[in-house]
Amino acid sequence: MSVTELTIRLRDVLESEFFEVWVEGELSNCRIWNTGHLYFTLKDASSQLRGLMFRSALRYLKFKPADGLRVVARGKISVYEPKGEYQLVCEHLEPHGLGALQLAFDQLKKRLQHEGLFDAARKRPLPALPRKIGIVTSLDGAAIRDIIKVLRRRYANAHLVIRPARVQGEGAAVDIAQALRAIARVPGVDVVIVGRGGGSIEDLWAFNEEIVARMIARSPVPVIAAIGHESDVTIADFVADVRAPTPSAAAELVVSRHDEFCGRIDRLRDRLQAAARNQVQHLSRRVHVASSRPAFAGVPGRVAMRGRHAAELTHALARLVRSALAARDRRVVQLERQLTTFDAGRRLAAIRTRLVTADGRMRAAAARCQDRADARFRHAAGRLDTLSPLAVLARGYAVARNEDQTRVLRDAAQTRAGDRVHVTLARGELQCDVRTVVDQDEK
Repeated sequence: MSVTELTIRLRDVLESEFFEVWVEGELSNCRIWNTGHLYFTLKDASSQLRGLMFRSALRYLKFKPADGLRVVARGKISVYEPKGEYQLVCEHLEPHGLGALQLAFDQLKKRLQHEGLFDAARKRPLPALPRKIGIVTSLDGAAIRDIIKVLRRRYANAHLVIRPARVQGEGAAVDIAQALRAIARVPGVDVVIVGRGGGSIEDLWAFNEEIVARMIARSPVPVIAAIGHESDVTIADFVADVRAPTPSAAAELVVSRHDEFCGRIDRLRDRLQAAARNQVQHLSRRVHVASSRPAFAGVPGRVAMRGRHAAELTHALARLVRSALAARDRRVVQLERQLTTFDAGRRLAAIRTRLVTADGRMRAAAARCQDRADARFRHAAGRLDTLSPLAVLARGYAVARNEDQTRVLRDAAQTRAGDRVHVTLARGELQCDVRTVVDQDEK
């Protein structure tokens, strides 16, 4: 019997006797050749067994075989005739004690974390007012309905870009990655929600695949992962910019900044209106006080005329302010509509600038109106002062009345020697006795 004949007979015996065996041991010398096949040694304390896993079987492994890993292998014994060696042709491999999925999860998590894909520094903030919102999920699940319901209720103007994908089963990970890539190419998309409803670890496994994790990391816009329930954690959750406990919560996160921004606009508008009302009331009070000055007591007709003019100025100012406020309201409404299509930070700064400018113009207009009213009042007061009898007295003249002060004396002939007259000066009064009466004609 030749060596070849003996080897063939041994091969036939071994392959028929050990057609399917389960072998437990520790992996060592693991290497994947250019052909894609895995070669390894399976050993225990005193023996070792060479092993081979073809690429067609290796592609179904959820974890990465590594030296030192204790595993359970299922396969058949085969003889490699050129060297007369027997080996285990492995068809299935799983970790001993720890589930294959859990091990695969831990291995990928550790590797991506080491690469920095989980670092907080690379997490991007969500946009305040997203113009387009991308959604990657199944069209058959409740997740898509929940997301759309929340967005339509709280942000009716949102433009949704939906890319359907299988979210579980064979090929789901590739589907999700391709959908993420497609949405990244849509112009104007500001944020992406990727997710699905709850399920078992097997149902959610597509979101633990490396292809999905790396596609999320490469996304040009922030990604919100909303996978399963709050207790479910996937690799995608760690890589995403924001993790939401549920798909509905992801939609709430997208629109929460929009609500906050609209609230700030409302508060700014209210402050502008209140400031305008206060300014009008202040000016009205000043006009009223000015119209009540004592200098006008002796000339009620002129005071009334000036008061009416002041009232007209006040009404004109009020109309100006109301017109300005109405224009501001219309502009704010227009800005609120435009905010969905423009960058929030720049638009908010522009709005603030315009509001400040409008407020300054309104204050300047109010100040000019007040200055004109004050000038008119001063002019009227000056004229009244010129006509006032007190001003005449201040220049050295006096007013003489008879003793009982019932009439003003305009002619010396109205008195006789010995009469007593009452003389009013600019400051004080005199009681005088007439000693001599000199008629104008006698002069």
